[in-house]
Amino acid sequence: MQYTHRTVQEYVAAKKRGDRATTDRIVREVTARFDTRTTDGSEAAELLDATYDVVRFGEGA
Repeated sequence: MQYTHRTVQEYVAAKKRGDRATTDRIVREVTARFDTRTTDGSEAAELLDATYDVVRFGEGA
């Protein structure tokens, strides 16, 4: 899948290599932007899609 948000691209790469600290940080950052309405919500929606696309930590490129 093609992701347009840099943070989501970083999230997918971190999840594939099993980097939980980075994935947790990205989720916190995206959630904070969504909660404070400093984003239109597309970043959070794309992050959710990525979470379902890459199911297991450390499985991937």
